[in-house]
Amino acid sequence: MKIIDIENWNRKAHYNHFCGLKDPYFALTIPFNVTKAYQFSKDNNVSFFAKYLHDCMKAINAVDNLKYRIENNNVVQYDVINASATLMRSDNTYGFSFIDFAEDLQTFIKNIESEKQRIQQSNDLYPPKNTLDCIHCSALPWVHYSGHKEPVSGMLESVPKLSFSKAVKNQSELIMNVSINVNHALVDGYHVGLFSEKFQQNLNK
Repeated sequence: MKIIDIENWNRKAHYNHFCGLKDPYFALTIPFNVTKAYQFSKDNNVSFFAKYLHDCMKAINAVDNLKYRIENNNVVQYDVINASATLMRSDNTYGFSFIDFAEDLQTFIKNIESEKQRIQQSNDLYPPKNTLDCIHCSALPWVHYSGHKEPVSGMLESVPKLSFSKAVKNQSELIMNVSINVNHALVDGYHVGLFSEKFQQNLNK
């Protein structure tokens, strides 16, 4: 982790402007072609959720601005960003996970399964580790939506929030919409565009 020198940062003016707004967040909902990722999951007997979340996390970790966080009045850049995903219980409630990112898919899947087991055996909402070096994300496999709004606390937040829709057939392709909510003090549309491009590239592999 490193601390950003705000005074000499090329985003200083942008940071100060957006931090002064009551609502400094912007959101986009982006369609992704998940045809190859879905087929990969079936061919290799792995969870489709795990496959696309891993592809997503690789893209997140490839964009510096998505690794920035506001912490104790500082802007910091984390070395690795993990996934805090909402995971369902058998009673249809859920818990927040903290899934350590790993470049290796099988290791990442093991980390997901470990968190699933912990959540199934607990009524806790929050994970034991609840730090800012993550994204907050959830899957809504019941709904193919075109817009999405995340709840906010009213306090200044900097953790990106993502949501994954139901994947639906569009002719020969399988399309999944993904919403991403970010703090404009740290992230611009350009950076979301970089993420989108890298995520789609990963899904296509």
